[in-house]
Amino acid sequence: MSAPLSAAERAAERFTDGEWHRLHPATPLLRGGIVFVAILGFVLSNLRERIVGIFIGTPDYGGDPIDQIYDHGWEGWALLAIVVVLLLCLGAFYLSWRMHSFRITGDAVEVRSGILFRTQRKARLDRIQGINIVRPVLARIFGAAKLDISVAGHDANVQLAYLGSSLADGLRGDVLRLASGVRASEAESRPPEVTESFGEPGPQGGMAGPDGSPAGVQGAAAAGGAVSGLVTRRVNEFIAPELDPTVAPPQSVVKIPPLRLLGSLVLSGFTIFLLVVVALLVIGVSTGRVWLLFVVLPGLLGSASFYINRFTKSLRYSIAGTPDGVRVGFGLLSLSNETLPPGRIHAVEVLQPLLWRPFGWWQIRIDTAGHSKEKGAAGQPNTTMLPVGDAADVARVLGLVLPDFATDAHREMIVAGMTSRGRDSYVGSPRRAAWVRPLSWRRNGYSIVDGVILLRRGAVWRSLAMVPLARLQSLEIQQGPIDRMLGLAGARLHTVSGPVRPRLAALDAPQSVHLFDDVAAGAIASAQSDRSHRWAELPFDQAAPLDAPTPPAPPTTTPEEHL
Repeated sequence: MSAPLSAAERAAERFTDGEWHRLHPATPLLRGGIVFVAILGFVLSNLRERIVGIFIGTPDYGGDPIDQIYDHGWEGWALLAIVVVLLLCLGAFYLSWRMHSFRITGDAVEVRSGILFRTQRKARLDRIQGINIVRPVLARIFGAAKLDISVAGHDANVQLAYLGSSLADGLRGDVLRLASGVRASEAESRPPEVTESFGEPGPQGGMAGPDGSPAGVQGAAAAGGAVSGLVTRRVNEFIAPELDPTVAPPQSVVKIPPLRLLGSLVLSGFTIFLLVVVALLVIGVSTGRVWLLFVVLPGLLGSASFYINRFTKSLRYSIAGTPDGVRVGFGLLSLSNETLPPGRIHAVEVLQPLLWRPFGWWQIRIDTAGHSKEKGAAGQPNTTMLPVGDAADVARVLGLVLPDFATDAHREMIVAGMTSRGRDSYVGSPRRAAWVRPLSWRRNGYSIVDGVILLRRGAVWRSLAMVPLARLQSLEIQQGPIDRMLGLAGARLHTVSGPVRPRLAALDAPQSVHLFDDVAAGAIASAQSDRSHRWAELPFDQAAPLDAPTPPAPPTTTPEEHL
C-alpha cells in the first residue's frame, strides 16, 4: 500500500514515461550564463568613464584600442561585433538547452548533455541512496530547483539542473516510488484525474498557461494576470516555511532552536582554537612582537564570517519522517532538502563533545553509500543528520533512521550506550585494558541485539555507533604486540566510507573470537531477510512506516527518561 499521490507528483508523472524531456528554459543562464553576465558587468563598469565621455566629449586616453576605433570611425563595426558576440552567446545557450535532456524509465534515470562532446549519465533506481533538492537564491527567482540524485558508487551521481520547482518536488516522489517497487497496477487502478498546471516547463520546455494553452495566445489581459500570478507565487515561495506541514506528520518533525544552534557553534573546537590564538597573540604583543597583530588579526576577523555563515545556513533546520524516507531540510535564502529512502543508512553514530555535556546536547552522524554533491547545513558534510539536539531529539531521530530498532524494547540499551560508565549488559573490556585505555576501559563495550551491533566507547568524548548487520561488509579482528602481551584484541567493522568509524579496542582476546562468530552469523541471517531495497513491497503488517507517531517523552531532561 502506497501513500496517496500529491498534486505535484501527479503533474510530474508525464515525465516518467521513458521519453526524453528538456530542462527549465533558464537552465543555461543558471548553470553558466551568470558568469557571462558578471563579465559583461565588469567590462561596463570599467568603461563607464569612457561611455560618459562619448556623450560629453572625447578625452585623450593615450591611444588605447578604443581610441583607435574612434579615430578610424569604426564605431559601427565595433557595435556590430558586440551584437554578433551576444547573438553567438545566446545561440550557444539555446543550443546547450536543446541538447541537455533527461528521461526516467522503470529502472533508471538518464541525463545527456554537451554540444561538441556528448555526455550521458545513468543512475539505476535500485542503487539510489538519496535525492536532494537544492534551491539557490537566483534559481528561486526563476522558480527553478536542482535535483541531485545520489547513487552508490564513486562519482555516480546524476543531476537534473534545473527543473521547475514544483516539478522537482513531484519527480522526487515519482522516482522514489519507482525505486521502492510499487507495482504499475496501482497507478492503473487509480481513476483518471485532471492534471493541474504549475506553470512549469512542458515536455518541450515551453511554458503552459493556466488552461494548458501556449503562453502568448490568451491576450494582453490574460498575460498581465499571469505575470501578477507569477510574482505572487514567487513571493509566496520565499515566505513559505522550509518544510510544508502536509509533507510529514507533526510528531515526526525535529527542529533545532536558534539559541541552541548558536550555543553549539560557540562551544565548539574552533572556538577553543580561537581562544588559544588570542592568548598567544596577547602574549606576543605584550612582549614587543607587534608584527603578530598584523599577521593574525585578519584571520580573527575572518572567523566572524565563519560563525555567521554557519549560523545563517543552519536556520530552519528540520528532520522529518515521510512515506518515502527521512527528509532533512535547511536554509534561509538558499534552500536544500534531501530524502533518504529506507535501508540506505549503513551506520549511525551518536556522539557528545565534552563542552556539550552540561547542556545534554548530542550530535548524530550517518554513513550512506552515496553522498549528495551539495554540502549540508552550515557547510558541514551532508552525513550530519542532527547537528545538535537534546536527548529527546536523539530519540526521535533514531526512530526515523532506525525505525525497526530504536523502539521501546531497546530504549535502555541505547541509553546505556550513550551515558553509562560501564559494567552493565554490554560486553566490556577486562580490567587489564586500563594499561592501554586508562580513562575509557570501563565504558568500552559492545552488544548485538536484533540484527544491530552497538559499539560504545569514549569517556571524555562519548560515542555510540550502531551498525545494522544487514549493511555490514566485513569484520576485522586485529592484535598488536602490546595487545598480545595483555591478552587483548581490537575489532573493526567495515561499512561504506563515511564519518562513522565503527571500531572498538581493548577487548578480551577470547571474547573477540566470539564476537567474530556472532557477527558473521548475524550478518548472514540479516542479509537474507532484508527487503529494504524494495521497501514498498514489504507486507503491510511487517512494514515500519517512518511517519509512525512516536510516544511523547516525559517532561524531564535526563537521557534515561527521554529515551
